[in-house]
Amino acid sequence: MKAHWDIRPERYDTSDATALRRDYYEEVARRYWRRAVSDAEIDAGLADDGVEVLAPPTGRFLVGRRDGKPAACGGVRLFDAERAELTRVYVRPAFRGGGGAGLLLSALEAAALELGARRMVLNTRLDLVEARALYARHGYREIPRYGDDPYAQVWFGKELP
Repeated sequence: MKAHWDIRPERYDTSDATALRRDYYEEVARRYWRRAVSDAEIDAGLADDGVEVLAPPTGRFLVGRRDGKPAACGGVRLFDAERAELTRVYVRPAFRGGGGAGLLLSALEAAALELGARRMVLNTRLDLVEARALYARHGYREIPRYGDDPYAQVWFGKELP
């Protein structure tokens, strides 16, 4: 039987969304620091991380469930009058390889269009090779640096249909 994905907007502070955001932060921090990450470090990283902009009217946060189980998340926020920024895109390891990341990305692009954006931008890091491959497969191309994120190493953009 084929897995069913359901991706829809959800508040960033529901229990499922919070657990997904914690898993996202744990993975990106562990890869960056190349070591295990403590709960206290995750708490510190999520404190005042600006997630509030991922709610109407400035943004959206989406949660993806596969066969009813919380499996993925991502956010989009208006960056300026023309652009939306993609952020916190994450699929739990147990759910990877089943097409959910592409479905999530499409849903986030649709949310950006609903917000009035014409272009999507994002930043990522060199060690997040799966994310960079996902964006390239979906038409994102490297663009010049924007913003001041100290962890960003690569910037991508895409015109929205």
